[in-house]
Amino acid sequence: MQKPKLLDIENLSISFSSEGIDKEIIHNISYHLYANEILGVVGESGSGKSVSSLAILGLLPKKISNITQGSIMFDSQDLTSLGSKQFQKIRGNKIAMIFQEPMSSLNPSMTCGKQVIEILLQHTNLSKAEAKIETISLFEKVKLPTPKRIYNAYPHEISGGQKQRVMIAMAIACKPKILIADEPTTALDVTVQQEIIVLLKQLQQEEQMSIIFISHDLSLVSEIADRILVMYKGDIVEQGEVNQVFKFPKHLYTKALINSKPSMDSRLKQLPTIDDFINKTITSDIVTSEERAEIHKKIYSKKPLLEVINLEKEFLSKSSWFSKPEAFKAVNNVSFKLYKGETLGLVGESGCGKSTLSNAILQLDKATAGSILYKGLDITELSKSAMRKLRKDIQIIFQDPYASLNPRLSVGKAIMEPMKVHGIGASEDDRKAKVLDLLLKVGLDETYFNRYPHEFSGGQRQRIGIARAIALEPQLIICDESVSALDISVQAQVLNLLNDLKSNFGFTYIFISHDLAVVKYMSDQLVVMNKGEIEEMDDADEIYNNPKKEYTKRLIHAIPKGLIKTDSILSK
Repeated sequence: MQKPKLLDIENLSISFSSEGIDKEIIHNISYHLYANEILGVVGESGSGKSVSSLAILGLLPKKISNITQGSIMFDSQDLTSLGSKQFQKIRGNKIAMIFQEPMSSLNPSMTCGKQVIEILLQHTNLSKAEAKIETISLFEKVKLPTPKRIYNAYPHEISGGQKQRVMIAMAIACKPKILIADEPTTALDVTVQQEIIVLLKQLQQEEQMSIIFISHDLSLVSEIADRILVMYKGDIVEQGEVNQVFKFPKHLYTKALINSKPSMDSRLKQLPTIDDFINKTITSDIVTSEERAEIHKKIYSKKPLLEVINLEKEFLSKSSWFSKPEAFKAVNNVSFKLYKGETLGLVGESGCGKSTLSNAILQLDKATAGSILYKGLDITELSKSAMRKLRKDIQIIFQDPYASLNPRLSVGKAIMEPMKVHGIGASEDDRKAKVLDLLLKVGLDETYFNRYPHEFSGGQRQRIGIARAIALEPQLIICDESVSALDISVQAQVLNLLNDLKSNFGFTYIFISHDLAVVKYMSDQLVVMNKGEIEEMDDADEIYNNPKKEYTKRLIHAIPKGLIKTDSILSK
């Protein structure tokens, strides 16, 4: 028996105006949401998935957007014809939304409990005392630890996963018929991501509500959705039951989304991108175990480039003005070796010490104890001037390239600036020529030299960050979550680029990420960190195939697996 339609979108088109010119970005899309189902909406940035969901709640920017045609039917009402006051009765009450970044959605000056109470008082007849009891009950329902403590805590005092649970509690407070979850797990660790997925599924079944789950990760969506629709450049290119879309994808774009993420079963020499599928230029060459063994034989026959010995980093924290500072070891007795030409993967949940360790290696944050030998020299004992000279040898590519680029400097100047500081290039013209060549090497155009960071997409900005790092001709590059915020296909392009640069220039990487599938694809050796210590260390493939520690098994188990193997589509 067919379920009743809860939401029905017919022939919806949306345009945005810029400098007096209208541009249609959603093209005549139609889809529906059944009662008590989870609909996955998948696509990359710019595909229109978030814009079309904001239209449902009347949250499109008023002055620059316009619904040019179509209807959005909910509760026998066309939502496209409602005014602001009418929407206030629906938003948060009948239709609620969870956003990608909870910190920007939560009020930093209000406790978590008060923010939920505010919604309950607005949309229900509960008294303040009853609303407080209901809020704590909601915090228990979304499985927050110590609900009473979090009720009185401010958003900055709780973790990312806990903030997302507070957002979910706010969204389900009034028992909405529809919950829109817009990339609710993108910035979370793989284990926390899995917990949120399981939680949303449980809540959907308990509350009998419908969920629109938006993501760029098809494998992730397959773990939660009943049906999927795939968006590409403002069009719905494919929709259907999860099993059907995954096992028999019809559109090339769907096939590309499924296969741009690294496989857990084999290591392709080049990850396929969207363009590869569209242009039918896919190569399915894999790195064999024999080839990998030969590469490792060469790498590990040399002396280590970097050696970390019994490294510790201790922080002091105070719980109040009058209490004694408490010592907390963010990194505890960590030792490993890194060889020239190697990619060392570093994985673990938030707070495990990955970034603290990388900051200590970069000497951005001095270690409390232990040694860091670079080419046999203990860099923890270097003077400031000696360390400044060494900085060109050890570079970092950050997670957020926009935050690491000066918005007032053109791209060319941003890359040339550190080159000038470290004396690379004989003259300004020489440096400019090197930068133009670098832009081409990272897949950008020479015309980008005079443009500014805000003019680029996330993937392009990450390429600029890579160009700036390699401009100093470093020996070692630390990639700190450098692809975690990128769309899957853009991520594939950047991973391919990093591997190409490694082959061409002999770079050595420390590759930090919470995405274990990506780390496995990139790494020779793998270090698994937990609570500041090394939990497990071995060849990347060996750890994935035969994890020894329960913690590692839990991390691997939490990876979204999808419903098919990569190779099955590549071979078609």
